[in-house]
Formats: sequence, C-alpha cells, structure tokens
Amino acid sequence: MKAWQVHAWGDPDTLRLEEVAEPRPAAGEILIRNRAASLNFFDILQVQGKYQVKPPFPFAPGAEVAGVVEAVGEGVTRFAPGDPVMATPMLNGMAELVVAREEAAFPLPRGMGFAEAAAMPIVYQTSFFALRDRARIEPGEWLVVHAGASGVGMAAIQLGRAWGARVIATASSGEKLAFARAQGAEITLPYNDAVWVDEVRQITGGGANVIYDPVGGDIFDLSTRCIAPFGRILVVGFASGRIPSIACNRILLKNMSVVGVLWGNHVLAHPDYAAQTHAELSRMWEAGQVRPVVGRTHRLEELVEAFREMAGRRVLGKVVVEIG
Repeated sequence: MKAWQVHAWGDPDTLRLEEVAEPRPAAGEILIRNRAASLNFFDILQVQGKYQVKPPFPFAPGAEVAGVVEAVGEGVTRFAPGDPVMATPMLNGMAELVVAREEAAFPLPRGMGFAEAAAMPIVYQTSFFALRDRARIEPGEWLVVHAGASGVGMAAIQLGRAWGARVIATASSGEKLAFARAQGAEITLPYNDAVWVDEVRQITGGGANVIYDPVGGDIFDLSTRCIAPFGRILVVGFASGRIPSIACNRILLKNMSVVGVLWGNHVLAHPDYAAQTHAELSRMWEAGQVRPVVGRTHRLEELVEAFREMAGRRVLGKVVVEIG
C-alpha cells in the first residue's frame, strides 16, 4: 500500500510517499481502508519532532481518518467488514490502510460523507471536552474563541453557540473573521494588535467568562487582562510557538482559573468517553447544530502541499486529504 513516511525529524518537505507492507489488525483492533484523512496543527509539530509524542521511525503522520472497515481483529464486536467509520488512530493515517483500536472508531452519522467525517473527531471532541467538562460553560456566558477560523476554533464556536453561550471570536484577517461569523460567532475581533482586549472588556461588561485559547504566547498573556472574575481560561494549545507562563498572584488577584485541556490523555484514561461524546456530537450533527467545514481538499499525493497550507495559516476550517 501507499503511505507517507517520516524517517527523520524535519519539515513536511522531507516526507516520502512509499510502498509499505499492509498492516494487520491485532486483537481489539480494526483495519480501515481510508477514504479521507484530516490534518491537525500538531501533525506538523510531530513531523518536526516538536510534539510531546515522538513515535519511532518510520511512521506516517495523520491522527484522524474516515473510511470502510476492511477487517477486524479478535474480540471486536462493534464493527464488521464493510462498515463506514471515522476513527482516531492518532498516527499513520496518511496511508491507504490504517489500524485503529475499536474504542477509537465510531459510526458515521446518517448522511455524513467521508471528507466531513475525517474532519470531525479530534477538533469536536477536544472542544466538547474543553467547554462542557473543563469549563462547564453555562447558557448566557460570554465565550471568547481565539483562532476562530481554525479547526478547533470552528468547533468551539459551533458548540458554544449550541449550548447558549454568547460567542466572541478572534482571528487574523477579514476572511477568517467572516468565516467565524458564519460558524455562529455573535461578534468577531481582529487580534493582530492588543485593541481586542479593551473591546472584550467593553462588550462583556467587565470580561469574558470563558476564553478558549489554542494559540498561547502573547494571546494567552493578553487574555488574562480580559477574563472576568471567576472566569476560566482554557489552555488548548500553543500554535503561536511560545508556551506562556503566568504569575500565580495574577490568578489569585483576579479570582480566575487557568484550565488545561488534554483530550487525548483523558480518553486514554477513560476509554468509554470518546464513544459517549461521539454519540452526543452525532445527535448535534443530525440536528444541524454542528457542521465540520472542509476548507481545502487534496489527493494523497499532494500531502506536502496540504501541510504547507496549514503551516502558512491559509486554511479555513479543516484541510482533508482524499484517498482512493
């Protein structure tokens, strides 16, 4: 089968499309013939060796896929060959075939295509975990979503709106701000300079109740200046490249919470969580409350260009690689 391979840490340009042996499912695993695979920002970091998980060489990037079950391992009861699924193998997705744990695979909601399905699991599960379980967001609360045109930003806006929050989204360009409004943001603000901090304070009457931050760096630092008393800043990621820090007296003086969001570790510790969350997200999709937006599609052979688009912040929503 064809699979992109990482043989050494480096930029995505160093990836090679190769013929490799087909994987086989072990007990508790399923083999998926991929029809689509989605990129996430951490895929770039993983290829570069900058991510917290460093798999042995060679490996293929790609953490989420959608396709058809080709075979099942011993003990698998939820799926059979021929079933359409989405899955989070967390590695090796940019290939014609991939193995995933049974508990990391989910049925497609009625009417959902493979490209949209590949774009759904990680960003929507992450944002669901962040807003419902970590922030415990309430109807009527002010929610600021940074990087509102990114995959996780898109998901956070849609979920926040569905749960009754008043959503302010930030982004870096007019096109991205328009995209965030289309996802349900009530107000959008450019975050190219620090003016947005005062605007958030003015709009909310003192500060946001919840701030969803996948950017880190200066954006996190500035977010601490417009969080309301008893507010929660969700630390989702560090797309800016700088991991920020904060003096504990600032947390004390503002009566605020800085809340970590690491969905992947939570799922490993609670194996039933992902399936339960997927069932709720499927109901929301069927009700029209959430809709993954696929901003760009590429063929498998064009993966390097897809990485360049993501690294250059040129994608609205998700970039998906179609396979087969």
